[in-house]
Amino acid sequence: MNNIFGENTKKLGFGLMRLPRLDPAREDSIDVETMKEMVDYFIGQGFTYFDTAWMYCGFKSENAAKEALVDRYPRDAYTLADKLHCGFFNDAAAMEDIFQQQLKKTGVSYFDYYLLHDLGEDHYKKYTKLGSFDWLVKKKEAGLAKHIGFSYHDGADLLDRILTEHPEVEFVQLQINYLDWESEAIQSRRCYEVCVKHDKPVIVMEPVKGGTLANVPETVAAIYKNYAPNASVPSWAIRFAASQPNVKMVLSGMGNMDMMRDNTGYMKDFVPLNDEEIELIQRATDIINHGIAIPCTACSYCVDGCPMNIPIPKYFSLYNAEKQEYKGKGFTPQGEYYTRLAENFGKASACIKCGKCEQICPQHLPIREHLEAVAAQFE
Repeated sequence: MNNIFGENTKKLGFGLMRLPRLDPAREDSIDVETMKEMVDYFIGQGFTYFDTAWMYCGFKSENAAKEALVDRYPRDAYTLADKLHCGFFNDAAAMEDIFQQQLKKTGVSYFDYYLLHDLGEDHYKKYTKLGSFDWLVKKKEAGLAKHIGFSYHDGADLLDRILTEHPEVEFVQLQINYLDWESEAIQSRRCYEVCVKHDKPVIVMEPVKGGTLANVPETVAAIYKNYAPNASVPSWAIRFAASQPNVKMVLSGMGNMDMMRDNTGYMKDFVPLNDEEIELIQRATDIINHGIAIPCTACSYCVDGCPMNIPIPKYFSLYNAEKQEYKGKGFTPQGEYYTRLAENFGKASACIKCGKCEQICPQHLPIREHLEAVAAQFE
């Protein structure tokens, strides 16, 4: 199996998408000083892989990577991945301009890993039309991108076609977690198997599914704690992803030092899941799937283009949390959180059905329909 990550590279990557904030309401208010502490700890524990993208953290993640990482460490102390999303350019000149800005914003002279971002049927057509794959190969030939790949949000059949048409791609970034592993919509397992077929190593995104698998029902948490009292709930999700043989890196969007210490603790000397642990995860999956309402990963791609300023992922998170509460509990806090959010943002009922959110959603969710359910629940 092709491995472009090095045999001794630790499997945990620091995803710079959900960084600590000075203002919880603003994605771009990155707490760089806390981030520096996290970067220092991460590297100090022997980890090296950092992942950013053009639009992360309100377009400020790359700047933060420069300040907290690139300006403070020699170039051989880390590897940096960046991504190009076709939602932000419409011609080859603009594509090149973004790449040059990314080099400047991060402060590096080359990227270790560079990805075309969020491939699906629609984006694949656009990347193909604009010659993005040939452009990517030229970046590798020029030494500006050491390894080239793409992140993917679509079905297994299309992925098979893309990898057949573009064998020059060296790796694929997939959404893999135990909740989506057998999902008909996301097809994590089937997409993973396509990558194995084409001998393409896999980077995992959303291993904890945007926090969903860190906040599991009490019955699931009890299953995990009874088996391994000292293991955190999220550790089961990250270890599940890392245990797949063709997975070479698992990204975690760590937002504070507690997450950092926990994740690096069990991933420093990673031990794959055993048969008994796999069986427990299957039990947990069955329980969670019975209760979850909206499978949103909180990537927030839908938010920037919403004309009514609706914080869609936050509303969906509240709705899921409400639906996972056990019956007879009485008071639940989700209604209050919703009311407070609605004071500063558009209500779910303010949706004008324009559909912009659904066009960019990597999960292909019927967002407008779900917003109606949210409004019915909380308004």
